[in-house]
Amino acid sequence: MRFQAVTFPQISRMTDSLGLHREWVEIPLPPGGPAELRRLWTGKPEITVDAERPSDEWLRLLPDEIRRVQEG
Repeated sequence: MRFQAVTFPQISRMTDSLGLHREWVEIPLPPGGPAELRRLWTGKPEITVDAERPSDEWLRLLPDEIRRVQEG
């Protein structure tokens, strides 16, 4: 299944499974392609959900991407 629009349950799945507070990240509701994870000027990470890749595959890669952004 590919993301069509990011829903609250999907956001919860992303943040809760990673131990992140929902207020700690910005997640635009329209998915993009390819996925992007970057740090905003506020210091918060922004996660643009990948509209091209199957959601389960993309979610498995997310923890490593978040760690990369936090360290960088």
